[in-house]
Amino acid sequence: MRDGADLLAGFVLTPNALAAADICAEAKKFMVVMNAATSIITTKSPYITRTSTTTPMLNGSLGTWAARNGIKRVYTMVSDFGPGIEAESAFHLGFREAGGEIVGSVRIPVANPDFSAFVQRAKDLNPEGIYIWIPVGAQPAAIGKALAERGIETSKVTIMGQDVLTFESALKSMGDVALGIITVSYYDYNHDSPLNHEFVKAYNEEFHRNPDILSIGGYDGMHLIYEALKKTDGKTDGDSLIAAAKGMIWESPRGLMRIDPDTRDVVETVYFRRVEKVGDSLRNVEFDKVENVRDPAKMRTRN
Repeated sequence: MRDGADLLAGFVLTPNALAAADICAEAKKFMVVMNAATSIITTKSPYITRTSTTTPMLNGSLGTWAARNGIKRVYTMVSDFGPGIEAESAFHLGFREAGGEIVGSVRIPVANPDFSAFVQRAKDLNPEGIYIWIPVGAQPAAIGKALAERGIETSKVTIMGQDVLTFESALKSMGDVALGIITVSYYDYNHDSPLNHEFVKAYNEEFHRNPDILSIGGYDGMHLIYEALKKTDGKTDGDSLIAAAKGMIWESPRGLMRIDPDTRDVVETVYFRRVEKVGDSLRNVEFDKVENVRDPAKMRTRN
């Protein structure tokens, strides 16, 4: 039996995905992206695969869903840095291709805590929906406050965005102003499946909190590594491991997972959720989904 240090010699472990991609390409190391969602990462080396998601998968799907469900005029506001811009582009493309109209858009300075002027501009244009992409942290509460102060009600204007907008921690800060907000994600601890119920129970027993998207990305990433090592009979060279990972299928707490053998990227179900009050707490309640979603950016390049 090979020890842990010997096994890890075949992998790259780093929090910086793009830096790791360069290492992988040069050293032919196997890399599993468990969190980063920038579409381009997996194209940087033939030894990279992913178990999280991509920003275009989520936001492109949300744009398509919105236009197909009667929301035809949308104003968008995103944080002005790479992930926000990628999310904006994906939402715009999906929304317009499905027949929607972008009535206005703004890119917000990342460090800006006051959303009042941006929300007022959106209100003045009288859209049917407002799409928001902001990073996790204090900003969801700030955007919720600005929406409430400007009198924007989710019963009249559809507020939507990516999962971080209504993370469990964000909902605690936003309070009832979050009710009705629609978000797109690939995992939430409220997902109703036997495997997820087991996962949430075990996770709480170990860490005393609910799992989130980072938790599930890591869980599935380690599952992929374990199964790849089984298939290679312990071989840890990049060529053996990436060949084993391509096309792998498994049932995750989030649903069916697959690694596209051509792009080495994740194929998964995308869920649409609405914030509702369940008992005394606010929760993201799934109400629609799209199965077998691939990264649209790669699909366009391949086609």
